[in-house]
This record gives sequence, structure tokens and C-alpha cells, in this order.
Amino acid sequence: MRFTREEIAAARRTVYAAMPPTPQYAWPLLAGRLGCTVWTKHENHTPAGAFKLRGGLTYFETLARDEPGVRHVISATRGNHGQSVGFAARRHGLAATIVVPHGNSVEKNAAMRALGVTLVEHGDEFQTASEHAAHLAERDGLHRVPSFHRELVRGVATAYVEFFEALADAPPEVLFVPIGLGSGFAAAAAARAHCGVKTRLVGVVSAHATAYLDSFRAGRAIEAPVSTRLADGMACRTPVPEALAVIRREADEVVAVSDEEVAAAMRTLFTDTHNVAEGAGAAALAAAMQQRSRWQGKTVGIALTSGNVDAAMFAEVLSQR
Repeated sequence: MRFTREEIAAARRTVYAAMPPTPQYAWPLLAGRLGCTVWTKHENHTPAGAFKLRGGLTYFETLARDEPGVRHVISATRGNHGQSVGFAARRHGLAATIVVPHGNSVEKNAAMRALGVTLVEHGDEFQTASEHAAHLAERDGLHRVPSFHRELVRGVATAYVEFFEALADAPPEVLFVPIGLGSGFAAAAAARAHCGVKTRLVGVVSAHATAYLDSFRAGRAIEAPVSTRLADGMACRTPVPEALAVIRREADEVVAVSDEEVAAAMRTLFTDTHNVAEGAGAAALAAAMQQRSRWQGKTVGIALTSGNVDAAMFAEVLSQR
């Protein structure tokens, strides 16, 4: 998935009308812990606490231009995509309905409602929520915002363009990127091509939701059960074909991290940087920690993609030292 220079420039104008660029820092304590320079891209610092916001902004800007008659949208989410949809829909004066599975993050649900969305709970996992959103869209004539789309990727790519431009003099040897449904990884690949850097891209999945890892290895889409308790942002059962094609073409490798490794990375980020990461947001560091011996003395990049963890869950994670 490639974008012209003007498409990226237009995406940056759209995103920066709503938020400033997010920072990337090389935290000394992380460097000491891993034995390498670790640059952290802080997408937990967006107004919605996650990278997804960027994609919502570009998607809705294009939607308003191409389909001005749309007044009500619907989508499914575990939380961060829904906040992106709610934030962007409100900026364009559109109504938004979001379908989440039962047992979804209490605080993500509250954040979506605060953005004005109508929240519908259905099913016990993302896939069933997504199928219900498709049913409601057809029944009620609503515009369905997909979880993976070229316009979503175009917006998210601005994060990684910022990252690679900031480190243009010494790009990292590798960048670890969490994989949920794939928009973040596809965006990193597009930004790498845009900036002309040679950084390796390593996709990171949950060891308890291995659909993209299994599919990457098999060369075809494979469903896998989801049992992660901590990394809800990576709880994907069914790969998106377009995303899988990008990952198979652009990933140096795909690795899996357990909930225990993710929890350790969440604690490390809080201890070493005093940043809060949700499970998916800490997955990149979990993978870098898993591979620490491989990258000794090198420069590594991680994407802290999101910080929207429920307080009770975070307290539990911090207590498990």
C-alpha cells in the first residue's frame, strides 16, 4: 500500500488541524535495560490516547468530501477505533453508533460515550460485534466505517513519517509494530517507503490471538481463537486480506508475545518512562525485550500505540511484580 507525497502531505494537514505531532524519545532506562538505544514513538499522547485517531480524521475528511449525504455512521471496535470514529464524526457533525462485545473495557466504553457515540453491546468477541455492525448498517442504511481501509492507513502513516523523519540521520535498525487488524503495520510500511529508510519492520501479535502470525507463516489467511485477557487491541480472530498481503510483503518477521510478557512490558514502561500503556500499546516493547540479545548495541524503535487501559486492570498488572 503506497501513497503519493501529496496524499501524505494532505493527511498531515488533516491530522495536524486536530492534534500536534506526537513525540519520540530515547529513554535512558530502557536503553540500560535492553542494552541498546530504544526510541519510543508515543502515540499514547494523541487526544484519544491511541494512534487510531489519525486514521479516523483522514477517513472522515474523505467521506465528507466524497459522500456528503452521509449523516450517520456505524462501526465495531474494542475501543480505540471507536474513539477515533467518535472523535472524527463529532468534528464533522455526524451521528455515530459503535458496536462493542460484551465485557469490553469499561473506560474505553465511557470514553466513546463521552464523544457522543451510541454504544451497542453485542457478542463476546470483536468478530461477532463486527458482524452485528454490518447487519445494523444494512438494516438501517448506515455508512459502515471498516476497521481496515486505505484512508485509515493514510492517516496513521503520518505517525511513522514523523518517527522516521525525526530519526533521519540515524534510522533504527528495526521497528516493532503491534498488529491488531493491521492498519498500524500497513501505515509503518507506507511511511518507510515514503521516507526511503531501510529499517526492518517486525510485526507483533498476541500469543493468545495468532491469526496474523499463523497466516504469515502459512502464506494464506488462517483464523485462530482469541483468548488474550490483556491485549484486547490485538484480539483478532480473522485476518483482513488486504492487511495480510501488506504484512507478508513488508514484514521482516512476525513474533508473538504472551500476556505475561505484555504485562512485564507495561510495568517496564511505567517504571522507566512513567507512561501508561495498555496491553496492545506495550506489545512492541514486549517483543523488543524478548529479542534483546539480538539487538545489543543497536538502535531499536518501538511504537507505544495506546494507553487506554482500565485503572483496575493496570493496578493488577503493576501489582504482579
